Amino acid sequence: MRVNRLRRRLTLLYCAASVASGVVLLLIITVLSRSLPPADAPAPEGVSVEPGHLPDSLLVDLNAYRSDILLLPAVALAIMAVLSLAVGWLIAGRILRPVRTMTGRLRQISGRNVHERLAMAGPRDELKDLADTVDELLGRLETALDGHKRFVANAAHELRTPLTVEHALLEEPLVAPNVTVERYRANFESLIAVNRARARLLESLLTLAGSEHGRGRAEPVDLAGLAEQAVRDRAAELDRHGLRVKTMIRPATLIGDPALIGRLVANLCDNAVHYNIPGGVVEVATRRAADQALLVVTNTGPVVPAEEVDRLFEPFQRMRRVADDHHGLGLSIVRAIAVAHGAVLTAHAHPEGGLTVEISFPPMS
Repeated sequence: MRVNRLRRRLTLLYCAASVASGVVLLLIITVLSRSLPPADAPAPEGVSVEPGHLPDSLLVDLNAYRSDILLLPAVALAIMAVLSLAVGWLIAGRILRPVRTMTGRLRQISGRNVHERLAMAGPRDELKDLADTVDELLGRLETALDGHKRFVANAAHELRTPLTVEHALLEEPLVAPNVTVERYRANFESLIAVNRARARLLESLLTLAGSEHGRGRAEPVDLAGLAEQAVRDRAAELDRHGLRVKTMIRPATLIGDPALIGRLVANLCDNAVHYNIPGGVVEVATRRAADQALLVVTNTGPVVPAEEVDRLFEPFQRMRRVADDHHGLGLSIVRAIAVAHGAVLTAHAHPEGGLTVEISFPPMS
């Protein structure tokens, strides 16, 4: 096991440190032993011997002392090495016990019980910080999985609706008697409309998935030009809904993917038009502030509770169903594109109704 491998490494490190300390101590003893008088040294005072010779008894005692002073520490060092291995093994096991506990609990966590946490108790130390970090990661993973499940469920529901309509339109001529050519034509026209709506939904899903994985090209983008183009493209729709448009478009350039930024501006304008009131107002503004490109889109409309504003930027979320071909993906795509470009998105609802969305893009580098 990897934990045992780490435990062995810690044990060997502890033992090596102990043995190294013993070796240093042994070297010190060896150096000190050299300060003893040599065998041919002059006899101590009061001992009568021939010049240059020590009594045999004194010579034997001195040589035995030299041998013992080196042999005994060496034996003690060998014993300490064995004891260090045993003590190091116990210490390493004690240190790694929380790691083994975390590893075991993490292996038990899966997609079904991702809500569980390590919740490691004890004093604040490196292992406690590691456990808390893992718990935070599990929390983010749980949020992402929940969002993914909701997205899949909502996407399946949105795709199932046009399939049901298509089935009904195809089945009607088969069960109804005396179906005329005009009825067939009307059903086919409805099928084409449903098919186009489904194609738009699939395109939106692909755009959302692509923007969440980051931007593509990075080149100068004329934000003001995109805003002007979006307003011009929706002139007929603004007239049809009886909406007034106010523009305060000033030069603003950023670095990003032109296609994604264009989709972001278009979705904000579409949202401002579709979720408005008869005779309402749509305001589109661009400008530069502190080297940042700003896009602000404001619209009148129904009252949006303040606590519901963030939810509107989730996939398939909308205050009300205005038409069959609006799937609640517009603002979620806006947020995904903004995040991919490192932009800051803020939105707030007006007490009298309507919404203001401001996107601040990072400075050009």
